Amino acid sequence: MASTFKLEIATPDRRFFSGDVEMVILKTPDGEMGILKDHAPSVVAVDIGPIKILQDGEWLEAVLNEGFMEITKEKTVILSDTAEWPNEIDVNRANAAKDRAEERLQRQLAQMEFARSRAALARAMTRLKVSKNVK
Repeated sequence: MASTFKLEIATPDRRFFSGDVEMVILKTPDGEMGILKDHAPSVVAVDIGPIKILQDGEWLEAVLNEGFMEITKEKTVILSDTAEWPNEIDVNRANAAKDRAEERLQRQLAQMEFARSRAALARAMTRLKVSKNVK
């Protein structure tokens, strides 16, 4: 059996995940990051994107919104605005959000509105990508 470490993922609404895992891959502002047992302790910003969790030899995939991750010797904790499993994603709602965000990005927007629209588009695209991996 591979070496495992404790992973906890929490949102303001719920404890999304808690368990022993072999590996985690997620998106940060600097690119993808992988975490294995005995990773160097650190605090990292989490970006909008998929999270892949290797547990008991099988990959689980979900969607994370922005947040933070703390890696310690004892465990890794991810605090995210939202987290969703593929079966929780409303594909019609994600498509509508994608269309709205793309439409807003076509217009001349103030810098703040542009950033919000870009984030909305990233969330929608990630939801759609992860929901298509449902078997």
